[in-house]
Amino acid sequence: MRTRQPGQSALLLLDVIAVLKAQTIAYAVIGAMAASVHGELRATADADALISVSASRLVGLRAVFKKAGFETDLRRGDANNPIPAMLVLSDRYGNRVDLLGGLRGLDPQAFARTVPVPFGGETLRLIGREDFIAMKCFAGGPQDMADARAALDGAQAPVDLDLLRRLTRRFGRAAADVLEQLFAR
Repeated sequence: MRTRQPGQSALLLLDVIAVLKAQTIAYAVIGAMAASVHGELRATADADALISVSASRLVGLRAVFKKAGFETDLRRGDANNPIPAMLVLSDRYGNRVDLLGGLRGLDPQAFARTVPVPFGGETLRLIGREDFIAMKCFAGGPQDMADARAALDGAQAPVDLDLLRRLTRRFGRAAADVLEQLFAR
């Protein structure tokens, strides 16, 4: 592993991505790292990624990560949780990567819309801007709204509003209403 001390969750993410690539698992980096690319620089203690696997496949993946030297914790969501399962990966320094095993409402094509971003001599696949904003509208917390607003305001290229509205509607009426409120401001 590349980590040598606390505060290096982004380096741990690079090791996680190497395992995902070896397992041919599609992923999309989300959270603060995506917020930093799509909007404003934001610090975080961990790194987050969505992966395209079933909750049952996470069990096997957990064993793969354990064998590779990661500390693992598999958490399963209940029927009301929008995240069916999450594999929490960490190292002896307390660095952490959360792998979300899906997200209710996420368009399966989100993994095809990821954006390549160079980082640490590697290339990470970050969630696309429209998917990022739609997810933030679904989450709906104050930091999520600030992230969505920053992604809209800081866009280098035009936002595909039709795609954004379609993606947000997949998360439900409440998320679609939040998006429209963002547009109204």
